[in-house]
Amino acid sequence: MRRKDGQKKVQGIRSKAVFDCGFRELNPSFKNADRSNAHSVVSMFSGCGGLDLGLLGGFNYKGTYFDVNPFRIEAAYDNLNDAVQAYKLNIGDEILETDLSTVDTKQLNPASVLVGGFPCQDFSSSGPKSGLNGKRGQLYLAMRDYLLDHRPKVFLGENVPYLLKLDKGRHIKKIIGDFEQCGYKVKFWELNCPDFGLSQSRKRVIIIGVRNDIAGFPVRPRGDYEKNFLPIEYAIDDLIEVTDETVVNQSQYFVATKATSGGGQGDHSNVRGNLGYCIRANSRGRIQFHYQLDRRLTVRECARLQSFPDEFVFPFSTQRNLTLIGNAVPPIVGHAIAKSLARFLSGEQIDHDSVMPVIQEVLEV
Repeated sequence: MRRKDGQKKVQGIRSKAVFDCGFRELNPSFKNADRSNAHSVVSMFSGCGGLDLGLLGGFNYKGTYFDVNPFRIEAAYDNLNDAVQAYKLNIGDEILETDLSTVDTKQLNPASVLVGGFPCQDFSSSGPKSGLNGKRGQLYLAMRDYLLDHRPKVFLGENVPYLLKLDKGRHIKKIIGDFEQCGYKVKFWELNCPDFGLSQSRKRVIIIGVRNDIAGFPVRPRGDYEKNFLPIEYAIDDLIEVTDETVVNQSQYFVATKATSGGGQGDHSNVRGNLGYCIRANSRGRIQFHYQLDRRLTVRECARLQSFPDEFVFPFSTQRNLTLIGNAVPPIVGHAIAKSLARFLSGEQIDHDSVMPVIQEVLEV
């Protein structure tokens, strides 16, 4: 199809990335970190490993080093083969391709910490909004069962902010209630990711639980950029002249014609000086154009906006890579959460006043 302005249509590149190895092999501080005395972690719904990378630390993003955290991944689980392969390439071999809706959690590794970004599609404002009635809306129960079987010291779940509003808070009330019945004090943090240096508009809900016999609670992390966000060009401006694989995944992008009418598909152009639009797993549902170039964002630009280091390789074709990136937890946000958990577990920084009647708080949102 020809462009309406008569100009030649720009061609996208959808081939696979060019690489020899992934993040884990390219970063000695990550690969060689001594984690023998670290807190053990089991990771559910791990995706390509954004949250796990944040927990582990030992990576660079935009010239800032995010130091190694005292955590060790004992086992990770995801049911998407692409995610498992990307995780193995970049983070470690601890991940298994597993359908957590069918697994007996008694057979899983015990750990001090349980984390899980349980699927958000049924809780998203842009999804079916079926909540706990949807097939994926019940998957948090794998985390509940693990809590009952293995009694980790703390757990965290990650999801979208609309979970708090869906059906006037009744779904989050049910989820928190189920976790509380396992013997945990539970509350949530609604985190604005740009506060932590992310150059895209993104909010996430973090559900935190502490076993009832452990005093206090982790302190809610605070970002350094609450009043001074970093705009989209901070993350990707240096990639404007890069058109090949000298920065891995930079040559991969889609071409799409901007919409002139209809349902708003294809009309989202980023603006220099502003935050980027939220990176989503379905790149056809939220089409983002570059703020300067006549094309959509590349795979690497989307990965930058999610705060993945450039050595983190996405080894598949364009759409498959964008799905992995959009589903991920930004590593720098995961790192801030990890710092809070580590300080709590070490007894260094404990919030003794933070446990509140959270169910009533939710219903008043």
